[in-house]
Amino acid sequence: MTILIKNGNIVNEGRSFRGDLIVNNDRIEDIFEGNCAPRGNYDDIIDATGCVVLPGVIDEHVHFREPGLTQKADIESESRAAAYGGVTSFFDMPNTNPQTTSLEALDDKFALGKQKSHVNYSFFFGATNSNVELLKQLDIHRVPGVKLFMGASTGNMLVDKMEALKAVFEESARLGLPVMTHCEDSQLISRNMAEIVAKYGEDPDVKYHPVIRDEEVCSKSSELAVQLARESGAHLHIAHLSTAKELALLDHKNITGEAVIAHLVFSDEDYATKKALVKCNPAVKSKADRDALRHALMDGTIYTIGTDHAPHQLQDKQGGCIKAASGMPMIQFSLVSMLELVDAGILSLEKMVELMAHHPASLFQMKDRGYLRKGYKADITIVKPNCPWTVTKDVIQSKCKWSPLEGKTFNWQVQQTFCNGHLVYNQGKFDADYRAEEIEFRK
Repeated sequence: MTILIKNGNIVNEGRSFRGDLIVNNDRIEDIFEGNCAPRGNYDDIIDATGCVVLPGVIDEHVHFREPGLTQKADIESESRAAAYGGVTSFFDMPNTNPQTTSLEALDDKFALGKQKSHVNYSFFFGATNSNVELLKQLDIHRVPGVKLFMGASTGNMLVDKMEALKAVFEESARLGLPVMTHCEDSQLISRNMAEIVAKYGEDPDVKYHPVIRDEEVCSKSSELAVQLARESGAHLHIAHLSTAKELALLDHKNITGEAVIAHLVFSDEDYATKKALVKCNPAVKSKADRDALRHALMDGTIYTIGTDHAPHQLQDKQGGCIKAASGMPMIQFSLVSMLELVDAGILSLEKMVELMAHHPASLFQMKDRGYLRKGYKADITIVKPNCPWTVTKDVIQSKCKWSPLEGKTFNWQVQQTFCNGHLVYNQGKFDADYRAEEIEFRK
């Protein structure tokens, strides 16, 4: 099929211009500045007048819960939510059941992606204290990188032995794979938790969550990760930065950082009204931390924006610091949330596109994605400003059917999502039969 997207404001590679874009099958055939695309017999014409045309969003950090935890979410439901939100590619994390810490489990996940995903997919391989030898057998063209939990986690995914940590960084450096870390110091969490429980009872109010998982918890672990990366030569990408202090650790070269939607949108003031709906790890912290992260988006300190999309059943989000599960579903609303920050003057459209598409593609060396370029895969999102709508239960596509953003009115709306040139989402209509592609890396 050939598709003409005409009269849109194209935002790509630091520029915004009015133009036309031609899609031929799964690729971008040409881009024209101004309204000068050649006349022809196109199979479809999308009039993007008054809209903004972007590279499809790449979410480098999601937990789609499949296999094993599908009462919370699954690849079909969450990739549908992604398409509704203008996200055309995702990288899923390894803490499923079974964990993605064996080659067999990794292959099984790719099979599930092929069977179920409506947008492009890949999966991180998870490091443990005992599986470093398996890193040598990874196909580096299939995986974005190695995920390393340097803090409290489930099962055997917490890597807390120094010998294993060093081996993971060294082997990742040899393979040229980024190491993406969850950095929280487990011993400090345990110490803080014991103190808070002693003061406030067996399930303290969720407002104490950022006291238990405080700045020191994050910064101490991140400092160790930086030390290991510098000693090994590996590229370290610190996931979900949540404190102002950690920003000083980034060198914008081999030490990069991700901010996620929760820490950019919420602050500790929101615990009073949203309770455990905004409980996540690392914890949502102070307004000063949130504002520092926001500032770091525009000045280049933060390199990528992800979601840490982590659905739970609503019943699991009841309680306080101990009983309520940590994590929230955000992928459907990540792009519109960041467009709100654009409207507020916190970052530019061009910088937002860098953080949500260009930089993830470049960091993980995705083949032919993340940019609007001739010959690249036609992963394209079209959004419209001044088109207010409110988050209600009936619009939530995630399987859990709740959102901490419920009741919020957004000014921007996703109009179309093209994945590999296929119009998977179009103004409320969704092609449930479409299945997307496995992402290729380092080719």
